[in-house]
Amino acid sequence: METIILEIRAGTGGEEAAIFASDILRAYTKFAASKRFKVSLISSTKSTSGGIKEAILEISGDNVWNIFKGESGTHRVQRVPKTEKYGRIHTSTITVAVLKEPEISEVSLKPKDLKIEHFKASGKGGQHINVTESAIRIIHLPTGLTVSSQDERSSHRNKEKALRILQAKLNDLQEQKKIAQLSDIRRQQIGKAKRAEKIKTYNFPQNRLTDHRINKSWYNLEDIMEGKMESVLLKN
Repeated sequence: METIILEIRAGTGGEEAAIFASDILRAYTKFAASKRFKVSLISSTKSTSGGIKEAILEISGDNVWNIFKGESGTHRVQRVPKTEKYGRIHTSTITVAVLKEPEISEVSLKPKDLKIEHFKASGKGGQHINVTESAIRIIHLPTGLTVSSQDERSSHRNKEKALRILQAKLNDLQEQKKIAQLSDIRRQQIGKAKRAEKIKTYNFPQNRLTDHRINKSWYNLEDIMEGKMESVLLKN
């Protein structure tokens, strides 16, 4: 059994990006449910249109890391927003990050490096307000990384979950530094080593999803957005 932390954030495109971020969250959640993975929404921030500015999921299941790790990157969407009066296609982006959650025993953060804040959290679905300050926000002072957890009723459990998320982020940050160093070396050798700005494009008028890394397209976008994602998730 593996656990990952999956983050979705609206990018360029304003409210349309936030709506698409919500659509992707729904698609991932439905796919995970079809695989009988355990899914927990750790935190989310809604936009004014009902979309989401950002959301953080915890997903547990067999081989979940290999299934989802290829989703990290910028996802581009091309479609006519519901608010568009003249039928024009808009282009928006979201970003997805997939982090491997460390084992609890791996968490060895120094207390002096942490600023821990308690705050009141909305309940599930935003239907009620938690009258106690059980939600936890942790700031890692050396890096400025901030994480929060509010889905548990216990502040102790929220703190444990937030610490694991923070450790995963720090691990990923360290890995990105290594990748950047290798990229610099490779750029010196062959002249270029930057990743493409986008990894996938979701073209709704054409019912098409294109993965730019492997130059392959699928023409069942409606099904994919309903969680039928088995064929489009890279397993490498």
